[in-house]
Amino acid sequence: MNLHFLRFFCVAIICCVLAACSPKPEFKNIDITGSTSFGKDFSLLDPDGNVRTLADFKGKVVVMFFGYTQCPDVCPTTLTEMQQVMTLLGPQSDKVQVLFVTVDPERDTAAILKQYVPSFDPRFLGLRPADDAALEKVTKDFKIYYKKVPGSTPGSYTMDHTAGSYAFDPEGRLRLYIKHAQGPETLAHDLKELLK
Repeated sequence: MNLHFLRFFCVAIICCVLAACSPKPEFKNIDITGSTSFGKDFSLLDPDGNVRTLADFKGKVVVMFFGYTQCPDVCPTTLTEMQQVMTLLGPQSDKVQVLFVTVDPERDTAAILKQYVPSFDPRFLGLRPADDAALEKVTKDFKIYYKKVPGSTPGSYTMDHTAGSYAFDPEGRLRLYIKHAQGPETLAHDLKELLK
């Protein structure tokens, strides 16, 4: 047997054994690992007016949710669930960053986001687009649906919007689409997988 072929064969066997020792994570949410057509990055303002991008959170699992502060149900439910997830993660929660991106920058001023979002957990961060064009861009980039629904007065409108969230791994790669309201245990499981 050719010595070169024997070396190649041994290396191939070792690679197969190592791959078997590193099983693919078993997520309970929708695994979108490898998606390259959307959700690559963002450029949004934090409540202090600083431009934030995904690179600012490298080394952490990032959970990104789109909503608005006057949302009557989905948004507070999601933020409360994430608060419970952080409790379940214990010390690992310091390696998770929750981002709440408003689809209603007309009412969700920097001051309101600064007060509302951290009221669920001081580590949570509210982000807003700089203008309508930035809102269009980030929602298109992340395939987020949103629509203003008129109310009885001009300021009493509501916003229909996508209820799911996204999760990025510590390297900044988009990995999961998180379904709404599955319970904190399910989400904590998946975030632990991303933190491995």
